[in-house]
Amino acid sequence: MPDPRATSPSLSFKELLDLLACPKCKGTVRHVEGRGFVCEACRLLYAIEDEIPNFLVDDAKPWAG
Repeated sequence: MPDPRATSPSLSFKELLDLLACPKCKGTVRHVEGRGFVCEACRLLYAIEDEIPNFLVDDAKPWAG
């Protein structure tokens, strides 16, 4: 059986962003270059640490931007 990853089309950054949701309220998040992902509804920033998004609610920082 062929490896499905070998034949699946790649998703664009926009398509991947559309799949992400705030883990607290399940609302949309937006990317903030160099900072992470922000949920405007919860006013939380989910940081990117070592190139890995951290979507743990307990680690999120308040967002005032």
